[in-house]
Amino acid sequence: MMDKKIKIEEAKYSRSWPWKMAWRDSRKSRGKLLLFIASISLGIAAMVGITSFRENLMDEIDKQAQELVGSDVRIRGRRDLADTVLQSFRSKAADFSKENYFASMVLFPETGGTRLVQVRALEGAYPYYGDIVTKPIEAADQFQSGKYALVDEKLMIQYDAQVGDSLSVGAVNFEIIGMITQIPGQTDVSASISPVVYIPHQYLDATGLIQKGSRVNYVHYFQFSEEVDSTGWGKLAAKTESKGFDVETIEEEKRETGEDFDNLSNFLELVAFTALLLGCLGVASSIYVYAKGKVQSVAVLRCLGMKAKQAVGVYLIQVSLFGLIGSIIGSILGMVIHLYLPAIVQDFIPIDIVPVPYWPAVLVGVLIGIVISLMFGLLSLISLRNISPLSAIRLGFGESKLKFDKYLIPIIGGILIFIFLSVYWQIQSFTQALAFSGILIGAILFLGAMGKGISWLTRKLIPENLSYVWRQGFSNLYRPNNQTVILIMALGLGTAFLATLYFMQDLLVQRVSLSAANDRPNTVLFDIQSSQHEAVKAVTNEYNLPIIQDVPIVTMRLREVKGFTKDEAFNDTTVSISDWAYSREYRVTYRDSLIDSETIVEGEWIGQVRNDSIFISIAESFKDNLDIELGDELLFNVQGAIIKTYVGSFREIDWRRVQTNFIVLFPEGVLEQAPQFHVLVTRIDDMITSAKYQQAVVKQFPNVSIIDLELILKTLEDVLGKVAFVIQFMAFFSIGTGIIVMISSIILSKFQRVQENVLLRTLGASKKQLWTITIAEYFFLGSLAAISGIFLAGLFSTLLGQFVFEFTFIPNFVQMVTVFFLVTGMSVTIGLLNSRSVVRQSPLEVLRREG
Repeated sequence: MMDKKIKIEEAKYSRSWPWKMAWRDSRKSRGKLLLFIASISLGIAAMVGITSFRENLMDEIDKQAQELVGSDVRIRGRRDLADTVLQSFRSKAADFSKENYFASMVLFPETGGTRLVQVRALEGAYPYYGDIVTKPIEAADQFQSGKYALVDEKLMIQYDAQVGDSLSVGAVNFEIIGMITQIPGQTDVSASISPVVYIPHQYLDATGLIQKGSRVNYVHYFQFSEEVDSTGWGKLAAKTESKGFDVETIEEEKRETGEDFDNLSNFLELVAFTALLLGCLGVASSIYVYAKGKVQSVAVLRCLGMKAKQAVGVYLIQVSLFGLIGSIIGSILGMVIHLYLPAIVQDFIPIDIVPVPYWPAVLVGVLIGIVISLMFGLLSLISLRNISPLSAIRLGFGESKLKFDKYLIPIIGGILIFIFLSVYWQIQSFTQALAFSGILIGAILFLGAMGKGISWLTRKLIPENLSYVWRQGFSNLYRPNNQTVILIMALGLGTAFLATLYFMQDLLVQRVSLSAANDRPNTVLFDIQSSQHEAVKAVTNEYNLPIIQDVPIVTMRLREVKGFTKDEAFNDTTVSISDWAYSREYRVTYRDSLIDSETIVEGEWIGQVRNDSIFISIAESFKDNLDIELGDELLFNVQGAIIKTYVGSFREIDWRRVQTNFIVLFPEGVLEQAPQFHVLVTRIDDMITSAKYQQAVVKQFPNVSIIDLELILKTLEDVLGKVAFVIQFMAFFSIGTGIIVMISSIILSKFQRVQENVLLRTLGASKKQLWTITIAEYFFLGSLAAISGIFLAGLFSTLLGQFVFEFTFIPNFVQMVTVFFLVTGMSVTIGLLNSRSVVRQSPLEVLRREG
């Protein structure tokens, strides 16, 4: 009976002892594991916050899809619907509305202010879902009853206008009956660049703004009774779309909008997941150092009868507990982020989002944190199984090494599968998940190989005549307890990630700032009819303004490419011509020479017609859409007239320049008699002159639209500032994780050099010598990691520029040198801080504290 009781007690003790041992042993090691907790917490926070935001956004899109469209079916085109098509839709619809919208200048007679706006001439009860919200509320229902206008609230504030004031739209004066505060399907961003003015459709012709060549959009909105399914109109919609119209339904809008936001959230989640992987690297490095420090403790416990698997179990319990703590902290922080994300991005989405906790993201975040802790912890802890009890009395370096374990292979395989599955769960694309995982694993393998290679080369290539302290510092790169591989991997990957963000952000800012250079034109007049051309130039000259560009524009459509019509190209599987190339309307110009934003990259530009053959120039970026080469034949339909042309050259165009650029360029002698309008580009430095000039143009030529680029650039800067803030807000967690991992890797490395530095102090090494040895080691490690990371960042930036942002990444060596010195300086600085205790205190004090 007594034996049975003893066995029961032993069983209870054997089950509880590992937990007690793990808790007691952790008392001394908690400081080393805090950085591990921080890395996991920030990565989990970014993942939980973004995932929760995405799910709430998708839910709101499903709920408010009708308000995004405002009707069951919306048909848009650059011309009016044919009566037969309109009747086909109307026969099934309970109600319909029509609208014309276009860009035009308006005038506030009371203040003399002018502004380019989007004029929307509406007839009918649209919107059927949602409301045009106005002040006063009843204005939205009353403005179609007379010469009334609804004006964007921001526009009225900008020009100090009041309800009851008049507004000149073309040749008609309207009374402002209300201010618009919200429109279904339109975001504040678009309104800030082109504010909206609603007028009754019945007065559109009287404004005189619709003339031949004017760019007007025609929209029809249809509402159906509940028993009619608008999504079943496949044939009618396809027939309408084949005629150049865009047919949208609620379901399509829901799907397309969802895809747009899903792509954005997937990108952000990949950023968050990269931060989480940096946290994994921090876990791996910290547990590796932690496990090496426990070799003697495990050896002693093995002498006392502990089994190998129990030794692993004790420290795995510690890692799991700290991983659980970090995951819970990260999930809570992620929910806090989610509460504030909708407020931050409210200017960029057309719906209001009420943040609701998305518990699956929280649970998955905690689960992923624990799995990461276990898997990356096992990567180092599994080697503790091979610690011999003899290591307790053998204090040599050789016996303290963590040996290779056969279980490392399945553990590494599990980690790779986990990475792939985690990425796939977020982006739902097998190919993209495989590519992302492959690139990430390739980067880690590259950095690991770099670390191994540096250790080997350093052993072979250290000069014999190098001074002792520098030779000692470089020798630390390959001696026992060296930290070359782990530091180059951690610092290199962190540098690659942070430098990529730095490079891409700077390039995007430069692309915007080029448009705002002081010597650029800032005013563009378009929709100038041929009969008005000379008169507009005369007004411009009266105000002593330079005519920087005066460009005729002819609209046309593409009829055939290499003898293929649209239908023939679609049915022929050997042809890869884009449908969009046939459907779009081309606005082209003609001249005998190139401008400074164009460069011929293939072929020859011929500015005059030769032998009745018309050789045109195509933008190089459009070459693949048309699947064309030099000499290929293109047939254009110029408002009924068919013109046969040949591809004579391809041009590289700098689209960032503030001037007119064209996909298709004709030579002189072909389009001079075709229906056309003109665009005039000038620069106005004085605000008073700008206001007077715009007023004069609007009064004499109400159909001419003026774009004040100074105003748009300021708006653009404001929008980009908001976008940058959102990106920086979300990237903060990823960047923070990367920096913490980099710092923690360096800090943890000090535990591998304490014994050697104490020994050097005991043998009489001076403070200066110890400082020099430390500087040599960390400078070399930091510089190699920085160079490797910068190389990877350049590769990543090139891929992003090529496949995402559609520009060529040009390395900025000043930036690269800056990143190099920042990373190297951080490595050396933290390395020196690590060595303070060894240098300033006696060896005995250090050993007592670190032992």
